[in-house]
Amino acid sequence: MAGRSGEPEVIWARPERTGRGPRPAYSRADIAAAAVRIADADGLDAVSMRRVAAEIGCGTMSLYNYVPRKVDLYELMVDLVSGEYELSRAPAGDWRADMTDLAHQARGIMRRHPWVIRVMSTVYSISPNALRVLDWTLAALEGLDVPPGTKLELFGMVNGSVMTFVANEQAVAERTRSESWSAEREQAVRGTYMMSQVMTGAYPHLAALFAQGVAPADDPDAAFDRMLRRLLDSFAPQ
Repeated sequence: MAGRSGEPEVIWARPERTGRGPRPAYSRADIAAAAVRIADADGLDAVSMRRVAAEIGCGTMSLYNYVPRKVDLYELMVDLVSGEYELSRAPAGDWRADMTDLAHQARGIMRRHPWVIRVMSTVYSISPNALRVLDWTLAALEGLDVPPGTKLELFGMVNGSVMTFVANEQAVAERTRSESWSAEREQAVRGTYMMSQVMTGAYPHLAALFAQGVAPADDPDAAFDRMLRRLLDSFAPQ
């Protein structure tokens, strides 16, 4: 294993090759793609330097010449999937529409790569594709009359909200897979129990809520859109 450096290192600041010597046998893109394939198929815990090395056909110690640390590997992986954002068009000029589209794209990426939520908070968002997304977002927010720092907060809050929403979707799906009955049956049984408790009179505010016909949302797509709309409303100039 490569020794620890006495100073922080940025994987993106390391040249993939120097001007001398033979061309490296593997690129960062090769390594990232192999790691993403493993994570998509078997989960993040299956991603190890040894397995990635085997996937691309090199020795484990050789891989450390390309990727010194596990966190560097995670940075490569997150950058690769961040390249899935479709940003070829210019912002539409409607910051709410652009941020809504960006949030839906983020949700799609996190659904396609469920492991990404676990590493998003452990990597630094300064990779080429991450910077591309941020720069496009700032262009989209040019029409929003708030300070620049507030625009960065909006970007962070949208990403954080999407991550939380998708993480909850994943948890519910995982719980459902572990049971022998359907999610609908689970909800029906739990709903019946909850109503039996509300009807005891011990929870008057809940009883009043249900008496008005209010029920928990059962359409995750509609709930996602409401969450996003309310978040964007909070940043609209008063």
